[in-house]
Amino acid sequence: MKTMKNFKSMLTLLVIATIVTAANAQSPATTTGKLQTTIGIKGGANLSNLYVNDVKDENAKIGFQAGLFVKAPITKFFSIQPELIYSQKGSQLEYNNLFATGTAKFNLHYVELPVMAVINLGNHFNLQAGPYIAYLAGVTTRNKGTSAGQYDFEKNVSRDNFETLDYGVAGGFGFDADKVGVGVRYNYGLQEVGKEQTVLGQPYRFNNGKNSVLQVYLTLGL
Repeated sequence: MKTMKNFKSMLTLLVIATIVTAANAQSPATTTGKLQTTIGIKGGANLSNLYVNDVKDENAKIGFQAGLFVKAPITKFFSIQPELIYSQKGSQLEYNNLFATGTAKFNLHYVELPVMAVINLGNHFNLQAGPYIAYLAGVTTRNKGTSAGQYDFEKNVSRDNFETLDYGVAGGFGFDADKVGVGVRYNYGLQEVGKEQTVLGQPYRFNNGKNSVLQVYLTLGL
């Protein structure tokens, strides 16, 4: 649960920083009255996990995300926002099966393309929802705790054990103040990340979980 507490502390600090900025800023929509496309950068923290039926906080790990976004207004109240993001996902898992026993941390490195529908609630607040698709660029694995015995977990688990593409849905809310903003978003994966394979002559799907990611981020318009 310590991981969740640390993540909540980071979220609180980011929200406070943005509200302080907002106190001395005006929305572009307020000052110009015109619809303007915004191009910017974003970055922040991920609290990621792999779920099957339920998501367990004790398996969560912290990563980061960074990338670009374009917010294109259709009306004063509605915008389309495609993004191109590098996003660290994965999980910290305890494994105890026929092949190995121990604890491992999986870092899944994705290049992600979310396309968000943004509903503006006044000049500053917004709601976001939309699909995403992601390409798995790489995987790093680290054993923690007990030994895996005869099965070398770090050596035998690689990118080849995971599906190349991930997809799902995302939703959240944001707060914009002039060129600076803050947001919180949840990504819910719909694709099982592990490939079915043969281990010691037996069919085995390594980690049949799906990605689950809580994100907090800052944005900066260019």
